[in-house]
Amino acid sequence: MGSLFAWLFFLFLLAFSPVRSEPVQDRSALLAFIGAVPHEQRVQWNASVSTCDWVGVTCDPNRTVVEELHLPGVGLVGPIPAGTLGRLTSLRVLSLRSNRLSGPIPDDLANLTLLRGLYLQDNQFSGEIPPGLGRLGRLARLDLSANNLSGSIPYALNNLTHLTTLRLENNRFSGSLPSISIDSLRSFNVSDNGLNGSIPRPLSRFPASAFAGNLGLCGAPLPPCNPFFPSPAPSPGSEVIPGQRSKKKKRLSAGAIVAIAVGSAAGVLLLLALLAICLAARRRRRTAAAGGPKGGGAAATPAGAGARSGDTGMTSSSKEEALGAAGAGAAAGEAERNRLVFVGKGAGYSFDLEDLLRASAEVLGKGSVGTSYKAVLEEGTTVVVKRLKDVVASKREFELHMEALGAIDHRNLLPVRAYYYSKDEKLLVFDYLPAGSLSALLHGSRGSGRTPLDWESRMRVALAAGRGLAHLHSGPHLVHGNVKASNVLLRSDLDAAVLSDYALSPLFGTATPPNRIAGYRAPEVLETRRPTFKSDVYSFGVLLLELLTGKAPNQASLGDEGIDLPRWVQSVVREEWTAEVFDVELMRYQNIEEEMVQVLQIAMACVQMVPDARPDILEVVKMMEEIANRTEGTDEGLQISSDEPSRGGGSGGPTPPASRTP
Repeated sequence: MGSLFAWLFFLFLLAFSPVRSEPVQDRSALLAFIGAVPHEQRVQWNASVSTCDWVGVTCDPNRTVVEELHLPGVGLVGPIPAGTLGRLTSLRVLSLRSNRLSGPIPDDLANLTLLRGLYLQDNQFSGEIPPGLGRLGRLARLDLSANNLSGSIPYALNNLTHLTTLRLENNRFSGSLPSISIDSLRSFNVSDNGLNGSIPRPLSRFPASAFAGNLGLCGAPLPPCNPFFPSPAPSPGSEVIPGQRSKKKKRLSAGAIVAIAVGSAAGVLLLLALLAICLAARRRRRTAAAGGPKGGGAAATPAGAGARSGDTGMTSSSKEEALGAAGAGAAAGEAERNRLVFVGKGAGYSFDLEDLLRASAEVLGKGSVGTSYKAVLEEGTTVVVKRLKDVVASKREFELHMEALGAIDHRNLLPVRAYYYSKDEKLLVFDYLPAGSLSALLHGSRGSGRTPLDWESRMRVALAAGRGLAHLHSGPHLVHGNVKASNVLLRSDLDAAVLSDYALSPLFGTATPPNRIAGYRAPEVLETRRPTFKSDVYSFGVLLLELLTGKAPNQASLGDEGIDLPRWVQSVVREEWTAEVFDVELMRYQNIEEEMVQVLQIAMACVQMVPDARPDILEVVKMMEEIANRTEGTDEGLQISSDEPSRGGGSGGPTPPASRTP
């Protein structure tokens, strides 16, 4: 009986005693990491001890997964191997600060979707911020400061809607600051980088110290952006010699003072002598004009004898006047060469280059062909000035091309109003549209209080952009070469939205690929470096996908590494349900699913890999108009202009080839 009681007691203890689990998968990942990265002796992870008892490792209460890894200042050296830390899928905190880790930040850290804190500061990481970090939606603190990171700061950081701390200072980031608008963000710092342009308004609430050390940044809370425009070439003899100002500040020696005094006295005597000579000559001319002294005792001076200058019959005074006129003519010629040239309807403006030079300027953005500025002239006129870079066209080629662009007149194309060409500066002048770009409206802050862009508005803007592109292709037969959302500018009437930055590729040659935003670039342009009508159609198809999905193609936050927006859409449609593709902001609207699917079919036809498989833009616009007209229940309204008839497409609805349907 006693033995039976003892046996039952043993079973009771066995049943109710805690079972010690072990995070087997996380243990393997940690051993792979520490085995490949040199470190100090105090980080000795004993394989015979539970992973949860290792230095720097914190597990969950059940000891089944690793939740935190803290290894600050433990002498970790070299790159983080791929396939190690990225396997710790339950990790909440990763702190590797103050080590000597180098190389790129691993892309597979994007797998740590539960991560709340990522601390990689004070290392030697290089390369760009991995696009996948924008998918860590629960991340609250991100510190990448004091590394060697470069490239641009990705707009995809806006996806981190729970972020409270973002530290990127003391790196080598360049380009303009994206408009990061996260309501929860409390600590922000990008100081001591190579950033330029104006500070976006959502970030202006942070102190000036958060932006210090970026020589190209301006705008609140830093000093306002100064006028950028080049000053006219100085007249001959007025050039400022480098270092001259500093030399003037030096004390003059005694010898120099004496020399100046003697020179000044000599100058005064010379001026008095010249004055006496001029007075004597004046008296002689008056005597000669009066016929000589009374009585005619003196012989009259032969005509012009005392006034010849090199036997030209020109008096000294008339010669000076001619030289002055010649100088004025030369100055006029110089002014003519450096003048602001108005084209098309731009002649209606009343300002000139001098007015533009005095204008206050604000950086609007840095694009693929140059930097755009908002210039407010003294009389109140506001224009946009684009400062082109890397222009290889000659002055004559530039002038002829600008004249051709100035002749284009279409409600959905932003007209060129004027241009300026000099050896060092090439400027274009456009109308200023205060409503901003489609990119800013579509990808702006998606927090509370935002008014989403509804489907009807997106269709109206897409049609306006398509009509502008169709006019370029069918009218002046020009390739746009840079179709993207930031080049679609809005008006209060969305049907009057315009395409900007069109047909500028001929000015840059093939040294730099046109449309440098890779997400919009057709595959063949990577090889030929020359945009075509078909590559424009591809870019327009990407623009349609952007409107449908709400995703910016250059954010690269689309799942698998290196995947672009068209391929991501294809994979989602193929493996899941088509509705997963569409922007969540559109799902609140009723009875638009069928129309969105039809536009999706058109977009996928536009982004075919083979250029000849893509429709013409006129066909695309025709199909979109049929969708819009059928939705409105009318045959009027959204019709293309009479000077650009649509081709292709039936009257019953869009019919892209079956092979183009996702």
